[in-house]
Amino acid sequence: MPPTMPDGTLLLIDDEAALRQGMGRFLELEGYRVLPAGSAAEGLELLGQHAAEVLVVLCDVKLPDANGVQLLPRLKQRAPLAEVVLLTAYGRIPDGVQAMKDGAFDYLTKGDADEQLVAVVARAADKARLQRRVAELERQVGAQHSFASMIGHSPALERAKALAQRVAATESTVLLEGPTGAGKELFAQAIHQASPRKGKPFVAVNCSAFPKDLLESELFGYRKGAFTGALGDKKGLLEEASGGTLFLDEIGELELSVQAKFLRVLETQTFTKLGDTKPTKVDVRLVAATNRNLKQEAANGQFRPDLYYRLAVFTIPVPPLKERPEDVQPLAEHFLQLFAAKLRKRLQGFDAECLRRLQRYDWPGNVRELKNVLERAAILTDDAVLTTDDLPFELQSPAPTDDANDQSLRTVEKRQILRLLQQTQGNKTEAARQLGIGVKTLYRKLQEYGLPGGGSV
Repeated sequence: MPPTMPDGTLLLIDDEAALRQGMGRFLELEGYRVLPAGSAAEGLELLGQHAAEVLVVLCDVKLPDANGVQLLPRLKQRAPLAEVVLLTAYGRIPDGVQAMKDGAFDYLTKGDADEQLVAVVARAADKARLQRRVAELERQVGAQHSFASMIGHSPALERAKALAQRVAATESTVLLEGPTGAGKELFAQAIHQASPRKGKPFVAVNCSAFPKDLLESELFGYRKGAFTGALGDKKGLLEEASGGTLFLDEIGELELSVQAKFLRVLETQTFTKLGDTKPTKVDVRLVAATNRNLKQEAANGQFRPDLYYRLAVFTIPVPPLKERPEDVQPLAEHFLQLFAAKLRKRLQGFDAECLRRLQRYDWPGNVRELKNVLERAAILTDDAVLTTDDLPFELQSPAPTDDANDQSLRTVEKRQILRLLQQTQGNKTEAARQLGIGVKTLYRKLQEYGLPGGGSV
């Protein structure tokens, strides 16, 4: 019968050999792997070697070379995710209180029932395992939202990343400018992860997603009775983000009255909730984003100039996808593999013409549109390699090469056929009806002009 895996590794530090051996053997019978140490120095050395494995440290208070209570901070420094249980022959309340303040999981008297020891060790081990899982999830989230995770190395993207990395370590307000779908929230998350506020809340708010009469209460919160339906106090998103970063996407959608309150937040880190008379103090860093020209809107009176200049302390242009064509292929390959795993399909890539169409398209919806196109294609295809037939019609049609001023009958007819096929999403029967010709005639003209879908009906 194969040996069972241990429930976890424990470090037992005690200078009494008999107790060390007896307790160690008892805990091994409970399913743990026990590392024994007879002194503080030996225990610290073992802990340094096995910090990634040790879940719980059981440490005597009176050691020949240290006091266990004073040793506790050094143990936690060596293994921050391990729990420490202190053991003493004579329980002293002041020592116990200090040990708990310094981060000990528990403080036990030697000779307590074995059942109590087992229960305390099991709880401490469970807490240590949970802390390891949380730390791993935080590491994964940090890696997912880091600058290194951004796909592409085009000059336009590298310039934006360089600016964002420079400002990330500061407390400065950042304004991200760029079209919808270009990845402004990804930049905001990367700035947060690279800042001293990493590990603290990152709260994202899309200002265009809330009705304007609700956005103020969602941001700032309110007191019970502030308005009809306010049945209790509500903490706003600003308070939820305190200590971390607040990301306001589409900040140009804020009402002028709300802009005035936000200006006060940026200047004083305080605000007054609806229905309250006392200010609320917060500690937030603001990263805002817009797809508008806020400077022009401020000049036209559509956005508060004082708020604009307070937001634009550090402005980063996030480039649209059409300005970074070199990034289309790596992004497309990434999304294809993402959807292959999600759909459990073996998708290996694109044929040459399909990839060429992806790279030549303007992508008005930017990275978000590319992702949606690849998801649709991954769902529709039955092959391992995507072709132009798997793409939406607007990507199947080659870009017109005729001169824009060419008004010949042939060119005008070709443009009209393309326009109607795009409007009908490739429905040839409907396009033929709107053109006032038969479907067979449409197929013939498609073939004549070298457009996709030509041939027999």
